[in-house]
Amino acid sequence: MAAVAAFVGTAALAVMLTRAPIRTDAALSSDLTGPACPAVGLEASPGLGGTGMPTAPGTYYTLEFTNVSHRACRLYGYPEVSAYTDRRATGGQIGSAAVRDTSVRPKPVMHMPGATAHSVLWVVGTGRTQRVGCAPVTAEELRVTLPHQGRSAFLPVHIPVCSKKGHASLSVQAIQARPRVPATR
Repeated sequence: MAAVAAFVGTAALAVMLTRAPIRTDAALSSDLTGPACPAVGLEASPGLGGTGMPTAPGTYYTLEFTNVSHRACRLYGYPEVSAYTDRRATGGQIGSAAVRDTSVRPKPVMHMPGATAHSVLWVVGTGRTQRVGCAPVTAEELRVTLPHQGRSAFLPVHIPVCSKKGHASLSVQAIQARPRVPATR
């Protein structure tokens, strides 16, 4: 009986020690070194794309952020993403802005000069997964704003999205180090 109690106690301690504490932006900001990445020092571009897995229907795209400055800086959080028709030809926002996909927790990314970080954008609700009342429209641009930045970048794309406001056809993951292809959602 004493051996079982010792095993249970050790297992409980191991679980407690391996869990990362939930931290807020304010708590993290004191741990981060280096200034936040300014929008003028980053180049945003659309990256890889592909279809989802059976557990994650839809299409994914990577949004890549390259540090084109000569200084290291930090990124943390979720970019704001909205789909647009051609804004130069009196176009505007299509549907609702992307919701946060919390399957990937935000982690601070130290962004060295020349390095590329990414975020994954999922598009659902069009094609075979289309919901009732959702008329698909082709977005010609994505408006991307980095966390804590006021300046946005417009990226040229050709993505079918739902035109209905209030319908979340876009979701975006937190910014992560290194570009990669998502396996599942």
